[in-house]
Amino acid sequence: MRWLVGWSSATAAAGAIGSAGATGPDGGTVHPVGSQLLWGDPDPLWAVGDWRSDEVRVVSADERTRIAVLGTCGASDEQLRVALFAARGGALRHLTAWSGSYTAVLQVGRRVTVCGDLAGARPVFHTPWAGGTAYATAALPLADLIEANLDWGHLAALLATPDVPAALHDSTPYEGVRRIPPGHALILRAGAREIAGYEPVASLAVAAPSADPASAVDGVRDALVEAVRARLAAPRHIPGADIDPGPVPGMGPAERRAARGMPVPGIGADLSGGPASGTLALLAAGLPGSPGTVLGHGTGAGERLLAVTFNDLAVQGREAELERAGSLAANPRLHHVVVAGGEEALPYADLDGPLTDEPGPSLVTAARHRARLASGSADHFTGYGARQVLDAHPARLADLLMDRKRRHLVRPVAALARADGSVMVPARVYAAARKLARTSYRTGVESLADRLLHRRFEEPGGAAGASLAALTWARPGPAARWLTGEALAEVSVRLNAASGRPNVGPGQRPGDFRARAALARHAADLRVLEQAAEVRFQRLHAPFLDNQVVRACRALPEALRVRPGARAAVLRTVLEGAGVGELPPGWGAPSHASSAAAVRTGLRTAVDDLMGLFDSPLLAEAGLVEARVVRKALRAAVEGEPLPLDGFADLVSLELWLNRLLARRGTCWTGTPARQRAVPAGTVPRGRALGAAKR
Repeated sequence: MRWLVGWSSATAAAGAIGSAGATGPDGGTVHPVGSQLLWGDPDPLWAVGDWRSDEVRVVSADERTRIAVLGTCGASDEQLRVALFAARGGALRHLTAWSGSYTAVLQVGRRVTVCGDLAGARPVFHTPWAGGTAYATAALPLADLIEANLDWGHLAALLATPDVPAALHDSTPYEGVRRIPPGHALILRAGAREIAGYEPVASLAVAAPSADPASAVDGVRDALVEAVRARLAAPRHIPGADIDPGPVPGMGPAERRAARGMPVPGIGADLSGGPASGTLALLAAGLPGSPGTVLGHGTGAGERLLAVTFNDLAVQGREAELERAGSLAANPRLHHVVVAGGEEALPYADLDGPLTDEPGPSLVTAARHRARLASGSADHFTGYGARQVLDAHPARLADLLMDRKRRHLVRPVAALARADGSVMVPARVYAAARKLARTSYRTGVESLADRLLHRRFEEPGGAAGASLAALTWARPGPAARWLTGEALAEVSVRLNAASGRPNVGPGQRPGDFRARAALARHAADLRVLEQAAEVRFQRLHAPFLDNQVVRACRALPEALRVRPGARAAVLRTVLEGAGVGELPPGWGAPSHASSAAAVRTGLRTAVDDLMGLFDSPLLAEAGLVEARVVRKALRAAVEGEPLPLDGFADLVSLELWLNRLLARRGTCWTGTPARQRAVPAGTVPRGRALGAAKR
């Protein structure tokens, strides 16, 4: 795991630092394990982990005016220097407008500014420490620093309402460690904290100006091309890239690296029937230069891009998807590799793995993704986030009603009616969208609190059921039905407290608000996946979550988003604009059915292991669930009962994460006897009970 950490002290003397570390509140000197100091003085900053040399840049105007950029950033050193002078007056947005995915830290005198991203894939955390504020791009190091306990209220909300910002607010799994929201920056002045937004949002009262569809799609194309080019143009020095991992009979160097979990040097991409990953593969292969793998690695690919398709042998019905991938791979600049996965690569099949910074549902599929990524290149493109930034959240139908654009509801509602086969669907959808458009945010949050308190989890059925259920300001998560009454009551209290805050409400339209929340949750889970499925020396790139791509996608008109098949149509236009005109028949067809089949097959295959995991779970000891209730639900799901499978991923991943945290030894810091002990921070208290929360 790679992260950066620093702090701002209240006085110059309190945080005095040299290469050895900084003075903490107990008088000891601490510093992060495995770190490189980027700058010292009163407000130090470190980069921790296996950062590449090109991923860490520091540009200084003078001793106390400087900027550090960590990650893939398309800005030149001269652009960083110009931005540094422009930021002296407090302007922030231009620091987030370059291509790529990065974290920018600006220091001007005693003012330190740390910019988060729009999606939430590069979060920023902070906590009070030593009379000032410590900050990092990971929560666990800060929890170690202050020896934090687990925040069980946050974990309960993570299960009951994972998509509701009002319930999670700025909390993390660790007490005292806070998260800044996406689209915001942390500003520290001599230790004092301020959180400022740098991105304007559409007003609830005034409709955003409607962009021209053609120019908006052109903006998406330009942003994606620049995002891909930023990765290709980076002067990559990959540690270990020139190391042959040793002789294995019958294998070339590339096969030997893959067999030992080491990626092939160069550029690669996922290639499947999904339009997002296929778009990135074709863009990367079509840009001028040598975007692919380096010469002489033994695959015969030359300078072609390494395109990886995962063939799930344990799940039927993916023949058309594989055929489309093969057609795309006929591109002479692509070298196609098909990775065969059996039962060992199913979801839930392999529940061992590293401790991640936070829990996330992708923990149950980490081994599956690792099997695919191990055959990829050292820089690997994925289409994660495309659905969240391009598709229309069902709640956007209410936004159209608020803007008096009823005619644009005809096509999406007609598509839902055809899928459901019921003539009543249009009336039901229109009524739900109209109700949401007339419901305030406060009322929506209070309604969810009441649903949790009285355990009302019923939702509309049929093909249109998910869309109808999503036409609300807030809804229960799929795992909420299996939580105890005490846990649900505690989350209900959090929601009511949030609705009672002054000036409550996001100031946004419900569809835009729900879409941003869904994007933030997806980005957070991708971050967990990167850590859980990490392949040594490999970088996983998700350009759809880059700031400039998110901005370009948000400029797409609502009327364009809600059309059936809008995502595939936009990406097809993007490829045509980039010179890729021929795509196989059926390109862009949804592949949800095969994914759901894989999850159900994996659940059935691993049911015995899951029963053992929930024989005496830590979640039950903490009072969040009852073990027998979870085991009964698992049996019912395996027998075919229609239960929300996503809920099992939430439960299992959180239980796995707690077990890994409990088994952890050591700390992210060194320097004082107290922090060299072998007791893990956040140990689960045995016999802990939530108690009866009062509404």
